[in-house]
Amino acid sequence: MSETLQTTDVAASDADLLAQTAIAVREAGSALRERFGEVVRYRTREELMRALAANDDTALDVLRPRLTRLRPDAGWVEDELDGGALPPGEWWVVDPAEGNVNHLHALPEWAVTATLVRGNQPVLTAVHLPLTGETYTALTGAGAHLDGRPLHVSRTADLGLSIVATSQARPDEDEKVVRRVGSSITAMLFDALVVRAAVPATLHLLNVAAGRIDAFWQFAGARADLLPGALLVTEAGGRISDAEGRPWTPQSQSFLAAAPGVHAEAVSTLSR
Repeated sequence: MSETLQTTDVAASDADLLAQTAIAVREAGSALRERFGEVVRYRTREELMRALAANDDTALDVLRPRLTRLRPDAGWVEDELDGGALPPGEWWVVDPAEGNVNHLHALPEWAVTATLVRGNQPVLTAVHLPLTGETYTALTGAGAHLDGRPLHVSRTADLGLSIVATSQARPDEDEKVVRRVGSSITAMLFDALVVRAAVPATLHLLNVAAGRIDAFWQFAGARADLLPGALLVTEAGGRISDAEGRPWTPQSQSFLAAAPGVHAEAVSTLSR
């Protein structure tokens, strides 16, 4: 039986709003889970895009009415490849099937995410992993949690003892960015213990927040990829910057999330 969303007016506290957002992503995840299990066959880029859109629409049919009811005046962003600053006000930044291509290939690394952005700052986020049933949440000033249990980033202080991760450049990315991704992986292979490279970014960032991975970096990127994990890592005690160590914003051309003890070393490696 699905959980029931209670109507929440605009005066509701952010904590209450986060609880209702978590219910919404869990219900959307249940709808996607029903479509999971067989590899989806496609022969052309057009067929792939239709299959991806079908998954997105399945989750959005659940998410859009529920989140709109929670914040009727908030804007809506669902294109996971969009980047840059948002206009003033509140916005829902949603990735209805983060790791969608994994879902189509019957791989387990996919999720549903919803983040409320206010004044271009993420205020709350909920990320649900339907295959494990886990829900990661974060609220500005109140910490990051996995199913209610507090999260804390790794206490590792040596990049040479660290597991680090990055994500693939997005489709049709500029050649310079693709080559920078490759050179950064090479640099990390020399300096870190283990380097993981896979999509989606959000799942790596969940692992940074939970202390399982010590650092994650990405070049370019999009709001829906990075905002949920950025808030989770920050609230779990991690450091967020661009790859050169400068403050990160959605307009930045790179992104780094790391345990405090390895952040400076990671910046040094990525800056080579």
